[in-house]
Amino acid sequence: MGKNVLQSMGINGLIELSYHDSVTNLQASWGNFSAPFDRAEWFGLLEKTAGVDAVYAVARSDESQVVLPLMRTENGLSSLTNWYSFHWQPYLSGPQTNELLNSLCSDLKRQCARLSLSPMAVDQNTTSLQSALSATGWRVFEQVCDTNHILDLDSRAYAEYHADLPGKLRTTLKRKAKKVAITISTSFDTDLWDDYEAIYANSWKPEEGEPVMLRAFAEQEGVAGRIRLAVAKHEGQSVAAQFWTVEHGIAYIHKLAHRKDATKLSAGSSLTAALMEHVIDKDGVELVDFGTGDDPYKRDWMNAVRQRVQIEAFVASKPSNWPAIAKRMVHNLAKRQTAS
Repeated sequence: MGKNVLQSMGINGLIELSYHDSVTNLQASWGNFSAPFDRAEWFGLLEKTAGVDAVYAVARSDESQVVLPLMRTENGLSSLTNWYSFHWQPYLSGPQTNELLNSLCSDLKRQCARLSLSPMAVDQNTTSLQSALSATGWRVFEQVCDTNHILDLDSRAYAEYHADLPGKLRTTLKRKAKKVAITISTSFDTDLWDDYEAIYANSWKPEEGEPVMLRAFAEQEGVAGRIRLAVAKHEGQSVAAQFWTVEHGIAYIHKLAHRKDATKLSAGSSLTAALMEHVIDKDGVELVDFGTGDDPYKRDWMNAVRQRVQIEAFVASKPSNWPAIAKRMVHNLAKRQTAS
């Protein structure tokens, strides 16, 4: 249910500001987004299975809308994300979004004294939000917080892409590929998902953050026909698994794992290669997104890097914010001195 609904006159007419605790109230006007972390269904999963206290800050006029999906934390409001999210952004639609952003950012000072927003792309939406925060009296800081490795295929087929892989990786694939049998499913498969969970539990990775949510997301993507779920077996035992999705010419690599005792098989590499061939030659993707994290092995498969940034904004008149503001000012000064 919307709460704290306010109306004010903007330069271009009436602006309505409202705050909601569920994306369900916004689905009719949410929009048709073509990325997994931008759909209303994604935020609904976060609400239901990740234990978040969601706050959707909304500004509307006759022709435009701005939505900021946020959540309450001990320190104020932050972007509504978790460790599975590749990015976060403000959702802007219509011709008057700058005015709406200014109104919403101004009113947000009544809701909290501190905002923390990440991981954000370095793009116009981020610039617009940062400008609106600064224009409405917030003390704003930006810093690089993560790295996003991507593969821009430039219309290449898999054979051309494979030929450009590092020589050592190509040799590994040639030597090891026949040691595993690979299954790729384009629908959610309970047995394959059970294999994934068993492999992850016996991998080098930390305990899964939200396994119930991840499975629900995989099932959701399976129903939509976007899932690419793959398992590699050696002598009948499942040793590696990966969970990808594909839509609108982009493949997203969500999860990958292999058993610790199967490292020498390089089953994960063979599985990545098989999935690359599938999404490039069968799905016809033009981009592969490897999510966040600057893991060295990603550089072997990807050919470009995008920065992800964090925006922190403080109400400077709040004494409780002064230590944090001073800390960030000192940090920025040190960075400038190092760069000069």
